[in-house]
Amino acid sequence: MTSSIVRKAKGERAEATVFEDVTSPFCGTLPDDLVVERTEQGLKVVKNGDGKSVACFERKLPPSSPKVGGQEVDLDKAIKEAAKLIGKAKLPLYGGLATDVEGMRAVMALAERSSGIVDHALSEAQYRNFKVLQTTGWVMTTLTEARNRADLFIIAGSDIHTLHPRFFETIVSPPASMFDVEAPKRTVVFIGKGLDRSGAKGSRIGEVVTIGCEDARAGEVVALVRARLRGFRVKDPKLDGVTLADVDALAERCRNAKYGVVVWAPPSLNFPFADLAVEQFAGLSKDLNQTIRFAGLSLGGAEGAVTAGAVCTWISGYPLRVSYATGAPDYDPYRWSIARMLQDKEGDLLVWIASISPELAPPKTDLPTIVLGTPGLKLAKEPQVFIPVGTPGVDHAGRLIRVDNVVSLPVKDLGRADLPPAADILAAIEAAL
Repeated sequence: MTSSIVRKAKGERAEATVFEDVTSPFCGTLPDDLVVERTEQGLKVVKNGDGKSVACFERKLPPSSPKVGGQEVDLDKAIKEAAKLIGKAKLPLYGGLATDVEGMRAVMALAERSSGIVDHALSEAQYRNFKVLQTTGWVMTTLTEARNRADLFIIAGSDIHTLHPRFFETIVSPPASMFDVEAPKRTVVFIGKGLDRSGAKGSRIGEVVTIGCEDARAGEVVALVRARLRGFRVKDPKLDGVTLADVDALAERCRNAKYGVVVWAPPSLNFPFADLAVEQFAGLSKDLNQTIRFAGLSLGGAEGAVTAGAVCTWISGYPLRVSYATGAPDYDPYRWSIARMLQDKEGDLLVWIASISPELAPPKTDLPTIVLGTPGLKLAKEPQVFIPVGTPGVDHAGRLIRVDNVVSLPVKDLGRADLPPAADILAAIEAAL
């Protein structure tokens, strides 16, 4: 098994030294215009990079080998030990899930075979969206539609520029639009005072407006705007940095927009009952769509989170937090939260997949742990089994789902290292059960 996996990785090693139209797996928006060169010293981003992508593509991998109990072993032995642990477990937890489409498909197959639980490490942020989608629905746009059509962007309580350094460059103020359509000047409204506004510049940007409330109260501002759009009388808001004139001015901008977009990022909405803020953001677009074109755009999606959620839905019929303990998929967003289960000491094995960035370390737990991770993964303690795997879009080819959930984009093998894909290791473990 070991030799076949390694031969496959080496056989698919990219021969080119300069790669164009490279898709970055390190950002949920999957920017696909990077130029990356492979040199003797490693990979180098030569065009269209940002601080995050440059650091991730050019990261030097430390030496890494499969380990069992902290001791280096060959890959066959590590796979057999992982299969042994999974075979003995009554309720294995499959977490992390930072992988590509093929890797997530392999996770789902192994979870079903072993009666396990499936949940992404970053699903808590996603559930700020899922709760709204499941209860009230929403009207959403895509990155391409927003780039080409929007004339009003409302950045709602979310530090978009920090999470997605090229969002303003490529979506809000791109150099050109599709079909030679001259996109209108964009008005950008920031709701929040802790947001990085430095990206809102360029020839496409017209007016930049700031409503300086606390970031966590952006939902309240949008609720006031919705009330004014419906003609209700409201009192002066008791919000620092916000006046009723600010609210009315934003309502008027929304009313006069030809194509408005309210943008938020669930990872930024890290405060109690954040789903209520998302409900207001989504509700604004539904209200305005009665008379004009207005939509929401949710960002985030790092560490393959959108990919994991999409593949889980395709296969099980449910979003993340699915259990196969009964032999059939069972969905419960509270009961099958792996973070909660670990805290309450539920489950008897943690299988952690973290193939994209070294920051996605498994949480502290007393459970025996199997880790399929990128070399250099920041581990708090040695797991029972560690198997180094490649990063999709760097060490092997694959597919990822973009944050707007409308396309899967291919990612290339840039030939950084001869590391096997997580999908191959997971399939080998399943075969060894």
